Amino acid sequence: MTSPDTRAPTDPRPPHPPEAAAPAVAPAVAPAVGTAGAAAAAAASVAAAASVTAATASVTAANPATAAAPPADAARVATAGPVTAAEPVTAAGPVTAAGPVAAAGPVAAVAPVTAAAPVTAADAVTVTHPATAEPTPPGEPLVPLHRNRDFLLLWGGSAVSLLGSTATTIAYPLLVLALTGSPFAAGLAGFVALLPGLLLPLPAGALVDRWPRRRLMIWCDALRALGAAVIAVAAALHVLGLPLVLAVSFAEGALTVFHGLAAHAAVPNVVPPSQLSLALSRNEARGRAAVMVGTPLGGVLFGLGRAVPFLADALSYLVSLTGLLFIRKEFEAERSARTDGMGAQVREGLSWLWRHPFLRTSTLLVAGSNLMFRALFLVAIMLATAVGASSAGVGLMVGFAGGGGVLGSLAAPWCARKVSLGALVIGANWAWAVLMAVIALSRDPFTLTVAYAAMWFVGPLWNVALGSYQLGITPDRLRGRVLAAMSTLSNGALPIGSLLGGLLLDSVGARNAALALAGWMVLIAGAASLARSVRATPGPPAR
Repeated sequence: MTSPDTRAPTDPRPPHPPEAAAPAVAPAVAPAVGTAGAAAAAAASVAAAASVTAATASVTAANPATAAAPPADAARVATAGPVTAAEPVTAAGPVTAAGPVAAAGPVAAVAPVTAAAPVTAADAVTVTHPATAEPTPPGEPLVPLHRNRDFLLLWGGSAVSLLGSTATTIAYPLLVLALTGSPFAAGLAGFVALLPGLLLPLPAGALVDRWPRRRLMIWCDALRALGAAVIAVAAALHVLGLPLVLAVSFAEGALTVFHGLAAHAAVPNVVPPSQLSLALSRNEARGRAAVMVGTPLGGVLFGLGRAVPFLADALSYLVSLTGLLFIRKEFEAERSARTDGMGAQVREGLSWLWRHPFLRTSTLLVAGSNLMFRALFLVAIMLATAVGASSAGVGLMVGFAGGGGVLGSLAAPWCARKVSLGALVIGANWAWAVLMAVIALSRDPFTLTVAYAAMWFVGPLWNVALGSYQLGITPDRLRGRVLAAMSTLSNGALPIGSLLGGLLLDSVGARNAALALAGWMVLIAGAASLARSVRATPGPPAR
């Protein structure tokens, strides 16, 4: 899930200790729990000795607590009798029950659970605890992220391939223009390359949860390298035509969807839970830096020869593939054989997401902000021109924005430790609304550039926190499908935003278009502030 640039990132956080970027997650299906293991309870309303609201800091009942309404996050649930819920049970604090704890959906908690009777759930019981989910053996210190061999291989290979892919993002339209002289053909090539991102995430997510993820990524890199090499050779031999460009760009886009979902779902299996937010912040910085460096690099390489950027892209995929071959850890937990069909698996991922109010609401908020950011890109360029920026000045504005995104990525783990997730979501949307108004009212290139870069700084703060939370509470067997569902919902607004930006510029001009986008962001920020599921999310960890 993403913001200013905007990936899904594809492309949600529970509390964590000071050195951790996210809590540990210990998934388990518990036939009986009588220890400080984990589970949790939360619901829109809880009926006990008296009616209470579960979205408050805690729920305490002297009698059995029964929740029949959709759940909401609660910090703590305590009852002297059984806890029974007809929906998923989620809590950010301890759950204490003298009777059974039962739920018709997943049970998740961010603290110990004490139960004197069995804990049953129709889905996985997930425990998120400040301790590590995969404890480091006694006497063996936790390896710092910068010395985690498998993470460095995964991160470094992806960084190189992202750089190559970003370079060809600018090289493809330049190539099509050189071949055809038609702006429409160049736009068609861009549309075809983005089409898999709209059509394939849901089935791809199901397959990512079914197939071995590392092997899938290796095949994706190999086939993407082959496709880029075909373009390079055809260009060098002067036999390249538009149909081949369209076919390869679509295939590369499809393979990138699979590779991206598998890579993101694999991160919790490569790093310990206490380093999850830090790892995601490094991934976020990697993507922002690739945009900042790869875009001008693509233009430079294309100037050296039509085949050069595609040859470089093919080599970058081979670097990523080589890194994957040397990774020792598996990218998924042990799986049981699946007998249900693709449709049922896709529905399972969508259903799991929809049953978690905070993730559901956050995904829709991301979709709303993505619409604004996609429209803003073109509006900002037109505004910069209107206030006197040269072509080089526009390029510098985009470059500074990329730098703001990198700085935001590096600041994200610190922010996650200090600010509650709900406050971060609300604050980010209001910050974007204010900065969007500054952009709309700016009269000089400097103010416009600073405000635009600040918007890119805010995005990673939300992306990293939201990503850590989502990966932390999602069972490994569902990660690909849940990521795909969130990506589909949040990124579905991107083509609408592109269309909206053009329509606004044609009808009301750049400044009024920017004011309209600022008004839209005020509505999104207001919705975030009023959303009960957002306001009830966990706070920062205790110090």
